[in-house]
Amino acid sequence: MQPYEIIGAPLTLWLGPVGTAFPLIDAAPDVAWVKVGTSGDRNYSDEGVTVVHSQNVEQARPVGSTGPVKAWRTEEDLMIRLTLWDLTLEQYAAALNDLAVATTAAGAGTAGFKEIGLSQGQDVATYALLARGVSAYGDGFNAQYEVPRCYQAGNPELVYVKGVPAGLELEFTALEDLDAGTDAERFGRVVMQHQAALP
Repeated sequence: MQPYEIIGAPLTLWLGPVGTAFPLIDAAPDVAWVKVGTSGDRNYSDEGVTVVHSQNVEQARPVGSTGPVKAWRTEEDLMIRLTLWDLTLEQYAAALNDLAVATTAAGAGTAGFKEIGLSQGQDVATYALLARGVSAYGDGFNAQYEVPRCYQAGNPELVYVKGVPAGLELEFTALEDLDAGTDAERFGRVVMQHQAALP
């Protein structure tokens, strides 16, 4: 619905192994991509998904001037944040360094169960991240953030209380892709469909 450029819709996230090919803008993610949240954005808190572009800029301010005359960017980050209302162990594991989920089948007189450990270890798991939403160029068109390398940097604090969903605060922080085709794509890219495919 016009105006297309005003977007009021959520993003849905998927994780894949680093090096996973990103889907074409009008194609569904393949099986290598695992949806964040069993039901995708229907498992995200109503705060939605936040995309953060942060930076640190240093300025040169000469003694004879009141204003800066030059600036240098010394740091930049890309972070994608959400609170996940899905405590299945498959989703919980992604919050805790991609831990393996162990499954024990039910037996005679014993219940089946799943489990993960609670210690994350020294190494940090990395992922490719796909965040898909709507395009600013037309109805039914997709937009997607394609982050080739990231890790889960959030510190989930689960609160179990009556009447309020317990949530995992996730923050996926981009790492530079040293194989990026251009410096502008070191953290990946955002792609928006602007036309339908030709017949």
